[in-house]
Amino acid sequence: MMTTRIGFGYDSHEFKPGVPLRIGGLTLDHPEGLAGHSDGDVLLHAITDALLGAVAAGDIGSFFPPGDPRWKNADSAIFLNLAMEELQHAGYRIANIDTTLVLAKPKISPIAPEMRARVADLLGLEIDQVSIKAKTPEGLGLDHVAQCHAVALVEKVTDPEELKSMSAVIESQRQLEDVVEDLLSSVHGVPKKRAVAPVYDTEDIT
Repeated sequence: MMTTRIGFGYDSHEFKPGVPLRIGGLTLDHPEGLAGHSDGDVLLHAITDALLGAVAAGDIGSFFPPGDPRWKNADSAIFLNLAMEELQHAGYRIANIDTTLVLAKPKISPIAPEMRARVADLLGLEIDQVSIKAKTPEGLGLDHVAQCHAVALVEKVTDPEELKSMSAVIESQRQLEDVVEDLLSSVHGVPKKRAVAPVYDTEDIT
């Protein structure tokens, strides 16, 4: 049995005027945002795919089809929470995340510490388990595009208490819980934990 696994994720979005710029769960001060069906958070999308890939669970599109109106302008933390559920389902936890953003503007280095803290909070990690770096796309003709590469190292959990700790992180995101449970039920046949009224109507995010 493998005790460690590696997942790789990649995402890219074109800049677009008139939408907020969301990267790493933060809203950044910039005249253009990233075009996408959801909020276009290229960093969270790449991390999500890295986590899903580490346990061979597919990718974002498997769970959140871009044509589904429920995910129009959706907070990408929903996708990240789904990846956490998939890790727990497979019996793994995150050891560390390493990411590289590739974009001309805005400058990421001044806000990288805040961004690392936000991602660590979303994943229930310590900040030293999250690396966020940034490069410029020199000579590639991609100045109007943001890209992100992400690598996730995950390790098998042998202590049930550690899986409970993961559950606590996931449960803390109440507004995402019902959506994730519906997805797990349809994909894996995992029964829902309990019947509760959704905190919000998924149609409201269209």
